[in-house]
Amino acid sequence: MNHKPLRAGISGYGLAGRYFHGPFLRAAGFDVVGATTKNPERVEQLKSDFPNAVAFESIDELLAQGLDLLVVASANVAHASEAIAGLRAGVAVVVDKPMGRTYAEAKSIADVAHETGSLLTTFFNRRWDSDALTIKKAIKEGALGNIFRIDSRFERFREEANPQSWRERSSAADGGGNLLDLQPHLISLVLDWFGPAKLVHSSVRSIRGLSDDDVVIVLRHDSGVDSYLSASAIVGAPGPRIRLMGDKGALVITDLDKQEPLLRAGTNPEIGGWTVDTSTPAALHRGDDVTPYAAVPGDYTQFYTEVAQAIRGSGVMPVSIQDALDVALLIDQAREASIR
Repeated sequence: MNHKPLRAGISGYGLAGRYFHGPFLRAAGFDVVGATTKNPERVEQLKSDFPNAVAFESIDELLAQGLDLLVVASANVAHASEAIAGLRAGVAVVVDKPMGRTYAEAKSIADVAHETGSLLTTFFNRRWDSDALTIKKAIKEGALGNIFRIDSRFERFREEANPQSWRERSSAADGGGNLLDLQPHLISLVLDWFGPAKLVHSSVRSIRGLSDDDVVIVLRHDSGVDSYLSASAIVGAPGPRIRLMGDKGALVITDLDKQEPLLRAGTNPEIGGWTVDTSTPAALHRGDDVTPYAAVPGDYTQFYTEVAQAIRGSGVMPVSIQDALDVALLIDQAREASIR
């Protein structure tokens, strides 16, 4: 069945709006009709990326465009107010992670979604990384036997913090730091793979003097798996992206997903998804015996394909509200329980 394109607006056209949302909205068949930005350079980028889109100065102006979907890709401090405005306008809303800076803030957004009946989801796009999809395949196939532990990392080395970056300079109350930037992805992924979990260890600290930039937490899942999660900007020797351990071997994925580098280099998905290889190499380790493991290509387009289906009434949003709340609660607990 041929559908009229759904109309999408993006609040914020920085890194997230331009690289992580715009290309995949287009690939999933959405018509991006506008975005909010006052930055002249970003206005020109929007015109270049979407010639028919209009730059607006306020969320109210954007919501007046008859949207089917609002994507909140602004700074974390604005997530709640903008998401609630979209929901009260009767528009489906995607909020970039984290949904809220705290559990209470995330819950306030969720409550409005329940009250209005408007659709709501969070952009945990890393569930459609190649490594995430490959892990789901390995779990389904039983390739590792009984899985008991995972090391999952987003680590890099930036010796000097960037005071121009709101993520690096802002306090936690204003939405800054790695606990709110990268840990939501790591937590979301392991909850998706292994189910509910409780926090057993947390270290949230600043090494470079601005917002928290070195965050390690440990979760114990009801399923018996322990998750060791590291999000750091100051690791001189980053570990492998994934090391998943079972009693029959380990799955090791060394590199980060390819989609962000492709986007930053100017390569975008086509309508329907990527036409280039987005597989991240994986290997099965059994002591000295190492063999390649067939990886699944990553594709964030699937997220917005499922959003479109939900808006049209033929599916559900790709990430549940409860998932977002579970992640927010663990983040709050990690900050409160930090040993630092």
